[in-house]
Amino acid sequence: YISLLGTPPARKSGDPQVVRGRQLFAQLSCNSCHTPQMTTGTNHPVAALRLQNFRPYSDMLLHDMGPGLADNMDGEVATAAEWLTSPLVGIGLVSDAAGQESYLHDGRATSIAEAILWHAGEAEESKEAIRQLPQSAREDLVAFIRSL
Repeated sequence: YISLLGTPPARKSGDPQVVRGRQLFAQLSCNSCHTPQMTTGTNHPVAALRLQNFRPYSDMLLHDMGPGLADNMDGEVATAAEWLTSPLVGIGLVSDAAGQESYLHDGRATSIAEAILWHAGEAEESKEAIRQLPQSAREDLVAFIRSL
């Protein structure tokens, strides 16, 4: 049952603020890790799930997120600072579903903007570019992310 559930659709995709935010998301290279679209493979046991386009906004890969997000659990596959790219699909529904905003692997960020500012390591350059944006542009970016 769960494997056949679809992802929630994007909301407000035609809203001018969301459109501007989508453009910033690409310009700032957020999409290099939070990949907008992927296609499933040909080997899934359920034929209906083969070769399907979906929008996870994740590359499903490990990335160094810097010492600020590191834990003390180096593993065989990932270092303490490496994390799988969280899919952003459905992120705009977190507050409604949980009754509060809580982001990142441990819930330390209480807003999308704060979660962005915790990015470091491989995402340092993009984060710093976002910090330099005017407030209205940062709001556009967050509006886009909330629309996912």
